[in-house]
Amino acid sequence: MPRRNRPEKRGIVPDAKYQNETVARLINRIMQRGKKSTAERIVYAAMQLIEQREKKEPDIILEQAIRNATPLLEVKARRVGGATYQVPVEVRPDRGLSLALRWLIKTTRARNGKSMAEKLAAELSDAAKGEGTTIKRREDTHKMAEANRAFAHYKW
Repeated sequence: MPRRNRPEKRGIVPDAKYQNETVARLINRIMQRGKKSTAERIVYAAMQLIEQREKKEPDIILEQAIRNATPLLEVKARRVGGATYQVPVEVRPDRGLSLALRWLIKTTRARNGKSMAEKLAAELSDAAKGEGTTIKRREDTHKMAEANRAFAHYKW
């Protein structure tokens, strides 16, 4: 990592079907072993299932699910005087999006179901409604930050 200035972030090219950067990020996160076309097929099939079930635009539901799953606070370990404290800190928007996508995909893969597309569609629908494992994970993170609010003065 350079000492003088931060490296600039590369832009993400929006996906072909919805022209949406968030969908492109989701595809990239689902992709395994470089098989992007398989990941695209999974995501687009899930979006089609969402459109059939919810009768709404699937990219709007995806945005709502990610908004509901994005944490506002998290805890970071700080070592002060030989003791380690869990200090609550605010989450930057790019990290919040990354955490939300990571949690959505992890809980999707852990779900019982037929295909990955069906599991992803069900998880996104649940998250958009404000329920499901991903939302529970966010609430647990917020609870932990709230419980350690006394150590907030160690933030620097």
